[in-house]
Amino acid sequence: MIGIYQEPIGGIPCLHVIDQKFAGEERPVVVYFHGFTSAKEQNLPIAYMLAEKGFRVLLPDALHHGERSSGLSDNERQLAFFEIVLKNINELDIIRQYLIKNKLLKENRLGVAGTSMGGITTSAALVKYPWVNTAAVMMGTPKLQEYAKQLLYYVEKNGQSPFTKEELDDLFKQLAEIDLSSHMESLRERPLMFWHGENDKVVPFEHSSSFYQTVKSYYKKKEHLQFIGEKGREHKVSIPAMHCAADWFERYLM
Repeated sequence: MIGIYQEPIGGIPCLHVIDQKFAGEERPVVVYFHGFTSAKEQNLPIAYMLAEKGFRVLLPDALHHGERSSGLSDNERQLAFFEIVLKNINELDIIRQYLIKNKLLKENRLGVAGTSMGGITTSAALVKYPWVNTAAVMMGTPKLQEYAKQLLYYVEKNGQSPFTKEELDDLFKQLAEIDLSSHMESLRERPLMFWHGENDKVVPFEHSSSFYQTVKSYYKKKEHLQFIGEKGREHKVSIPAMHCAADWFERYLM
C-alpha cells in the first residue's frame, strides 16, 4: 500500500510518498519540484507512479506556494520567480541532509525532477550538486539566463521594472553560476531526460530541444540522455510523460 505523509523538513512543508513496506528502510529517493503557482499536492500522480516502483518520493512546497503562501499578489510572486528557484536549489541540500541523517537514502541514489519552474530548478541543481544522480526536466529550461531575459522583457514591456541595475546585476551573476547551458561539462554523463510539449507557450520548447542537440556531444553513453517532444501538447505534463519519467528513474536510479 502506498502511504502519503505530511513531513516538514527544516521548515519546508513536504509530502512523503512511499510504499509502506519500505517505510523505515533506506531507499532510492526522488525529490520532485512543482511548477509556478502550483503546489506539492498536484504532483501526487507521478509520485504515486514512482512509489509503486519502490522509490521514496518527496514533494516540497516552494517559497510563496502551497502551505508557504504569503499573501503576495500574482505580480509580486512573478517578480519573485528567480528568488523562488534559488531557494528551491538551496533547500534541496537541506532535504538531502535530512534523508542522510535519518537513514532514508540508499547509497546516495538521489534523483531530482520537476515541472516547469521545478524543471528549471532541476537543471540548475545539476550544476550545483554533483551528488544528484539522475534527473528529469519536465517542460523546464536549462537556459536560465536566456529565460530570465525573456521574463524581464515582459516585465518591462508591461511597465517599469521594479529592479535596480545593481539588483539585476546580482541576479544574473547568481544565475550564471547555475545555468546548465553554460556549464554542460558539469553533467558528467549523468542520466538526464527532457520532456517538453511542442506547443508550449510558457517555457519555450526550443530551449530544451536545442540544448539537447548541443549537449549530445558531451555524452559517450548516448542512452544516458533522452529528449521527448510531444506533438500538439501545450504547457501541461501528460500522463504518458509521467510514465516516461518514472521509467527513466527506474532504469537509472533504482
